[in-house]
Order: sequence, then C-alpha cells, then structure tokens
Amino acid sequence: MTTAPQDRQVASEQQAKIALGWTHSARFLTTASKLDQLPVTELPEIAFVGRSNAGKSTAINRLAQQKRLAFASRTPGRTQHINLFEVGPKDAPDALFTDLPGYGYAAVARAAKLRWQEVMAEYLAVRRSLHGVVLMVDSRLGFTDLDRQLMSFIGPRVAGGEVRLLVLLTKADKLNRRDAQAALLGAQTVLAEVSSESADVAVTLFSALSRQGLGDVAQALHQWIHPQTAAPA
Repeated sequence: MTTAPQDRQVASEQQAKIALGWTHSARFLTTASKLDQLPVTELPEIAFVGRSNAGKSTAINRLAQQKRLAFASRTPGRTQHINLFEVGPKDAPDALFTDLPGYGYAAVARAAKLRWQEVMAEYLAVRRSLHGVVLMVDSRLGFTDLDRQLMSFIGPRVAGGEVRLLVLLTKADKLNRRDAQAALLGAQTVLAEVSSESADVAVTLFSALSRQGLGDVAQALHQWIHPQTAAPA
C-alpha cells in the first residue's frame, strides 16, 4: 500500500524533527591526539572530515545547535586533536560523533601535516567502531587532490558496505542554481568511483548559514544509527 504524497511529506517532516532532536543532544566526551588514547567502545562512530576551511566545525555546531561544540579556530588547521561527542540520551548514548582535524591548510608545519595524515588514514582504515563518514567538500571548489586521497583511505570499506559515506557540498548558499546543480553532478561522478551495489554513498548540497540541507543531513545520520525509523515510501 502506497502512502499519499501529503502523508509522506508529513512523515518526512516528522522524521527530520526527530533526527534534529537527536543531533541536538550531542555533547563533548573526550579529546585525543593519538588513536590509542581513544576509548574502546561498541557505540557506532560517525566521523566528520574535510579540509580546514571547508566548514566542518560550523556544520557540526549547526547540527548540534550549539555555537562552540566543535572548536572553529580563526586560523584553519590549528585544531590537531580528535574530538568525540556522545549523541542520544544522556544515560544511554547510542552513537558518537568524531571530529577529525582539518587537513590541507598551508600554514600548518609539514611535520604536523604528515603526522595527522597518518593518524586519519589509520582511523579511517581500521577503526572498528567507525560506522559512517561525513566528508565536507567546498561546493565552489569540488573535490581536491587531498579530498580524493582521503577517500582512498576509506574506499575499500565503503565499497564493501562496511562504512557509509555522505558528502556535504558546503557553502551552497554562495552558488546560484546552475552552479549548484553542476557541483552536485560533479560530485556524483567522483563518488561513482567508490560506489558499488553494497555501498551506501550519498551527496547533498549544504549550507550552515542558510540551513539548506540541514534536516536531510540530520535524518540521514539518524537513519544510519536507527534504520528502523526510515520514513515510509
């Protein structure tokens, strides 16, 4: 039995409201500079990654409806720690958000860049509790070489269906409609390289400033953790 369009719209809006309530529950858990300092956990982790100026911290803060949950330095690339945030009920969290250091900023010393490249590569390739990755890509620039390199770290896990991937084309409010569609099509072409029948890969336009795509992103993340709550077709 199919659901009437109006009913589907109501159900979708309700699911988005539930999902945003869930992301708003995010709160700081711990910070670490090395993988072996991270807690061993059975909770599924959703990692946020991206270039230092792609809007990663701002997106996390917008999803959490908190201004400074994820530290957004005025000097991109300065934050060099892995930050974990619990999500869900305070007495029974059901997921973790992982804020990985931004990459690619020229002012960061080469040694630090290489060290964090190794840390992120190891985290993305072998972290057992990693459930999904949210990759921030500046919609005006598209995928850079560093973005593609990062995707190569998780490519096998994504293609095998072990890890989900959602690409946010950030700062979409700065694009006109034609450029936004071009950015979306370009990203879909790139993602086809890591996609497969078992892969869970998606891309969406996003703006923390205008809130474009906010509900859709929250709903996607919520359904990664709570697949039984998907809206009816």
